[in-house]
Amino acid sequence: MTPPAGAADSPRALPGWHEDDLAGLRGALERQCASPRPPTPWPALCEELRTAQPPLRDWIATRFRARPLAGDDGSPIGLVTGYHEPELTGSLQRESAAQTPLHRRPPEALLRERPTRAQIETTDLLEGRELLWLDDPVEAFFLQVQGSGRVTLRDGRVLRVGYAGDNGRAYRAIGAVLVARGAIPAAEVDAARIKAWLRANPEQAPAVMRANPRYIFFRELPPAASEAGPPGSLGVPLTAMRSVAVDPKRVAPGALLWLDTTDPLDRGPLRRLVVAQDTGAAIKGTVRADLFWGRGERAERGAGAMKQPGRLWLLEPRQ
Repeated sequence: MTPPAGAADSPRALPGWHEDDLAGLRGALERQCASPRPPTPWPALCEELRTAQPPLRDWIATRFRARPLAGDDGSPIGLVTGYHEPELTGSLQRESAAQTPLHRRPPEALLRERPTRAQIETTDLLEGRELLWLDDPVEAFFLQVQGSGRVTLRDGRVLRVGYAGDNGRAYRAIGAVLVARGAIPAAEVDAARIKAWLRANPEQAPAVMRANPRYIFFRELPPAASEAGPPGSLGVPLTAMRSVAVDPKRVAPGALLWLDTTDPLDRGPLRRLVVAQDTGAAIKGTVRADLFWGRGERAERGAGAMKQPGRLWLLEPRQ
């Protein structure tokens, strides 16, 4: 099982392998292993992880081989974006006309009709299915992009909300809409710039946001430790800077990956082991990852600015 010294497929040959301190990785893997049905091939690997004598880095280096991933065009370069767990404010009952509702999942009969965002927001289709009311319509829109968040109520309570379904419509990035309008130069598009434009143009903002027909429904998540991230598509709490969303048609859920990209905040290398624990409507392709940054001000800035070229290696267990 131990690869020959200097083997090309050894994780030790990955760029920046020894620079990753692995902080948080064991926890991310242990949470995955604690799920009722860990994804293949982790049922066997989880037992090894629990009983492995070498340090985690050595176990991975000897137990796995690294295979570079490439896109359909053969290129090893893909796109790495970021997402985070936003923190918003709101109320359980509507307090003003400026508030925006967060809706529960509607009946299947309505879902089969696939109503657009515009239809939902301009009619009474979902009247009575409000989970809560958010104070900021721009943040409410971006909460739908992120898929989960925390809402602080007036009495100080914090509700965790997460994805409960969607209207079946394809996602359309409104950054591209603003570029096409000439509102924002393509080179300057990021979450902060889009939010600033929407707030500076309140009369045009609703139409721009409704250009994305996809609409997300939410549910209240059970209480969890403050450091725990929201559950990803595997049902496993996400780990900041270790969990990624991938295209499950190209990369197996639960897979261990090596990510090689750059940090959008300090422009330095961002090279680390990550785990495929989530999916997303906009995450399509083999060399495509959406890195979960966690929550807080830095996580919001980093995730919002991240749109970097990057490479991925799949770590496969050796026979």
